[in-house]
Amino acid sequence: MMPAGTEAMADLAAFPLVEALFGRRSRRFALGDEIPDGPLAYRSRHEPFSLTELERMLVLSAMGGTTGWHHSITRHARYAPHVSNYAGGAAGRTFPSAAGFHTAELFFTDDSGLYYFPTRDAGALVDPAAEEVTPELMVERHRDRLQQLSASRLHLPAEEPYIEGHNTWCVNVPGSLLVIPVADLAQHLIAVLCFFVQNGYAIYDDINDRKIPGLDEFSGLIDVDEPFPLTFTEQYALTEATAELATACYAGVLMLQAMGLGGWMFDGIDRFSMLGASGNPDVPGLGFRYDEDERWSTPNPTGRDGVFEAYCPPHHQDMRAAVDAFAERKFGPGGPFHRDTPGAWTDSPGFRASAQVHDDAFKSCVGLQVQYIFDTFGKFPATVPTVFILNYVQAHHLDLDFYDHFFKPGAYLRTHATHMHEWHDRGHGTP
Repeated sequence: MMPAGTEAMADLAAFPLVEALFGRRSRRFALGDEIPDGPLAYRSRHEPFSLTELERMLVLSAMGGTTGWHHSITRHARYAPHVSNYAGGAAGRTFPSAAGFHTAELFFTDDSGLYYFPTRDAGALVDPAAEEVTPELMVERHRDRLQQLSASRLHLPAEEPYIEGHNTWCVNVPGSLLVIPVADLAQHLIAVLCFFVQNGYAIYDDINDRKIPGLDEFSGLIDVDEPFPLTFTEQYALTEATAELATACYAGVLMLQAMGLGGWMFDGIDRFSMLGASGNPDVPGLGFRYDEDERWSTPNPTGRDGVFEAYCPPHHQDMRAAVDAFAERKFGPGGPFHRDTPGAWTDSPGFRASAQVHDDAFKSCVGLQVQYIFDTFGKFPATVPTVFILNYVQAHHLDLDFYDHFFKPGAYLRTHATHMHEWHDRGHGTP
């Protein structure tokens, strides 16, 4: 007899994309859940049932796995024959990132603890030019990326203000996997400003209605007479990073349909509580450090030391040091524009080495602007958070009895109907 899950993995690989798209729904009622009142009042007859390590890794690799070397941006007339040198990372992932910046990473929690799953600088852990990329291969190559931060599930009281009222009964419940994508907006804004300077643009402080002092020195690089507003530029960075977070979550939700897991994509957890700025020492969230200032309306988390550190002080000596670190990420070993980094091209060293490297004048121009922002507003970026969370994905095993009782046929997919049998060698909806 084949072990439970063997046939399921084959079915997973063949699951139609259109069925995942058209069958996607938020399915919140997990084994062990209870709705105490209202027209859908129901108490599960089953105990919570945790995802297996295989199920967990499939969801994680769908949300943040690397899938080979990305193809970069190939041409811009302004600096041809050099290739566009915008990208921050060399590997493609399961979700897109503006110009290949890739500033987001995943955290997650389940019954076994709290974890970090970094992949943005992991390189291509699979290579479609040399091997068939299968779900099994993705799981195998990404297992070693997990870093356990705690042996306990992340603590979020099932009440407001930590969790929005409509989610208190179903979020982060026993048996569930909760995945938390986090974006470094400080790094993303540096990437945007490097993009700007590469294309001859600069910014000005529209909040205080003044140009950034000293930019005239760089008039050979940028148009100092027609700068972009700071607020527009920071909204630009925030929106691009949000797309990264949202599409990572959507990729995970499509995987839930193919696997027959319940769950959904949502934003109904207080992001300050999640990052560690709840103000309650009993609710440390992800444990990020944060600062407060009378100039800011909200606390400003900047990272967790040694785990996820935003590209700004106090994790870097100053903003110029953060710019230098970003340039090293791009042009140093393993970066997208280092000739020794493997790639998708027949002449990958030639392609990568053809990018124009940020010289000292370029980095000084970017560094002047970012240091001005930090010095003027006390944080970087000035008007949006340094670290940003928007969407989460929860995955769990559905209580099919609930759906059979309250819903018409079609409330769940065939994969949900057969999940317990195919993945766990158990009966319909029964752990």
